[in-house]
Amino acid sequence: MPDETDLHTLSNQAMMDVPRIRPVLDKIADKWTIMILTVLCPQPARFNEIKRRLDGITHKSLADALKRLERHGLVTRTVIPTAPIGVVYAITPLGHSLREPFQALCSWALAQEQAMAEATIAYDRSRA
Repeated sequence: MPDETDLHTLSNQAMMDVPRIRPVLDKIADKWTIMILTVLCPQPARFNEIKRRLDGITHKSLADALKRLERHGLVTRTVIPTAPIGVVYAITPLGHSLREPFQALCSWALAQEQAMAEATIAYDRSRA
């Protein structure tokens, strides 16, 4: 666990690097990117398999997200010459490098789910 001095240094560094950090985070911190890369991390998958595993994502949202991820070098798209033609998406080494931070974020989300729900209820009650 970093001490207060480390956090202060990290905060100062992040503030100075905002022009470099923000564009990168904008590419990976949208609604679906983390979940798509999490699905592709263990093994490549076809479009419909990804869509099935991401309950709630629309066809257009998934197609747009996969194009963005491919453009930014996080996913590859391979056309399979079958009838009908198939497409398989796989995570790239660059995308795979996000595995550890994404796992940490997903673990944090699961661990803090209840605390956040309680905080939301308390906030809403205080405003009622």
